[in-house]
Order: sequence, then C-alpha cells, then structure tokens
Amino acid sequence: MLIFVVLIGIAGCERGPRDHQQTLLVFGTLLDVKAYTDNPVEFDTAVKGLERTFQDMHREWHAWKGDGELVRLNRAIGRGDAITVSPELVELLLRAKQYAEQSGHLFNPAIGGLIAEWGFHSDEPPGGPPPDGNRIASLIEAAPSMAQLTFEQNRILSSNRAVALDLGAFAKGYALNMAIRQLKRSGIAHAIVNAGGDLCVSGRHGDRPWTIGIRHPLAEGVIASVKVSDGECVLTSGNYERYREYEGIRYAHILDPRTGYPVEHVASATVISMDGGLADAAATALSVAGPGQWENIAVQMGINEVMLVDENGDVHLSPSMRDRIEFQQHIDRVIVSPRLNAGS
Repeated sequence: MLIFVVLIGIAGCERGPRDHQQTLLVFGTLLDVKAYTDNPVEFDTAVKGLERTFQDMHREWHAWKGDGELVRLNRAIGRGDAITVSPELVELLLRAKQYAEQSGHLFNPAIGGLIAEWGFHSDEPPGGPPPDGNRIASLIEAAPSMAQLTFEQNRILSSNRAVALDLGAFAKGYALNMAIRQLKRSGIAHAIVNAGGDLCVSGRHGDRPWTIGIRHPLAEGVIASVKVSDGECVLTSGNYERYREYEGIRYAHILDPRTGYPVEHVASATVISMDGGLADAAATALSVAGPGQWENIAVQMGINEVMLVDENGDVHLSPSMRDRIEFQQHIDRVIVSPRLNAGS
C-alpha cells in the first residue's frame, strides 16, 4: 500500500468542535491532515477518501516509477510518438506549461533528464561525484521545454524527444489544493493539510485563523510565523533537505535549467497564494532567479507574497509578506522590495 495511516486522532467524548488529526505517508513524505470539527466520524471518512486520491496520484503522476500515465507519456515522447492521456493529466500539464511560460522557463518541468542525471529523481539521496560536465552540456544543448508540447484535446505530442516530464516542483502544491477542496466536499470546512511544511488551509482554527511556522533554512527552528486565511497555500522551495554531497561540497536539488547546475545563492523561497500549484512553481522559479531577479519573476507570475532567504541569511520580502509575517528569530538584514506594491 502506498499510503498508510500512521496516527489516528482520537474522538473522545467531548462535545463541540476540536482538533482531530491523521497522518498519511504520501510520495515518501508525511502528510498531516488536521481538522477543527465536531464530527470525527465524518473526518475519518474524508481522510480515507484522501488516501485513495493520493494513491491514484502517486501511481499516475510519478515520473520514473511503475507504469503510470506520466511514465507512459515520457516513454512516448522519447520515441517521438503522440499519446492519449486522461483529462486530469492534461489539466495538470497545461497549468505547468502556463507557469513555465510566466516564469520565463526558470520553472521547467521538461528537464527530467537533467534531474535524473543528478540523481534527484530517486527517493534515496544521491552519492558520488557530480555528473560529467559534457553530459550536462549535452542535456542543456537539447533545450527541452514545456513550449514543445502540443495538445490536441487529450492527445499530447512533443517536438523535442529530449523532453522528460518531472512534476516534482509543482504537483505537491497542486495536490494540496485538491486535498482541501476534497475535504470541503466531504463536509470538513476547517482543515490544514501539511506535507513537510508545504500546506493549504480552509476555514479557521476555531475563533482564530490557522497560524503556521516557516522553517529557517540556515538554522534550527522557525524563522517566521504567519496567519493563513481560508483557501490559502504556503509553499517553500529550499536546498536544506534534498541535496547531493561530495568531498564536502553540497549540491542543492534545485537545478537552474539554463546552466544544468544547482542554484547557489538562495537557501529558500516561500510563496503564499490561493493557487497551490502556482505557489509551488513560483517558489522553484524564484529560487532559480535568486536575489537579483526574483522581483521580475514574481511580477511575471502574479505573485504578491514572497519571502526569499539568500545564502548569507539576508531576508528579501515583498511588501505584502512584510505586513503579514512575524519573525521568530533575529534577522540581521531584511530587504523589502521597492518594486512590488502591497496588495498589487
């Protein structure tokens, strides 16, 4: 079974709404589902439905394992063939294509071959020396891009056989959004779905909004907290969890599609949006853009609420994010963007 319940919230005999929680293993990470409800039986049923949904996602959207839709699509692209896929995968890929275009292709789900070359497609941390430079140059020269996908209803064809789709920098946010919508349809109006610090929420936590912490990418603990409103998602892309280490050098899993090498100047990028997929894609694109270009990419993608922590520990904020977060640790330098207007 791909997903199993690790912890089950105990209903108890108390009257009135209170916290109920279950934890699932999803895509190799723990997914915490927490609800503020007076109906634990309804919550338990809703989580079972989520379990089935995520099983389907894992099977069909995994880029390298099994024989799901995305695996079959990548094989067809490699052969130069067109293939018919489900409407759900078409919608997912059309959104990914849109976000890639908005980001100037700094978010590029078509570089699955490059991700595999670095070993970041595996569930296990890669080891050994980095890939050969000539091999990386060859993959960059092939220039795979989402723009090379053609959609004819549910039939997909790529003009470039080097396109290898990996949705790891986008599908989590999309799935979290979907999970919140599914919980609402199941009668759970007040919930938070959290996958390793990436999350979406609905409703409120009793008489107050949900409050979450954002992990410090360069130190222990939480760097900041923020109150999250109904329907919002908070996604972070960081280099502190997945990386390749060789001879004392750490290579982040976030790759710059322009060079083929890991990003170096950003420790993490956090984005808040009502669209979890957009927030996920934007966090990746902003990490690639770095301190010098992140504002341009945020404007292009329509993102207003951003916190970027660079390699020196300096914190770069949009005005909207500055007005919302509360720092939980001392920050030596906070830089608020002059280009992004609060609420714009």
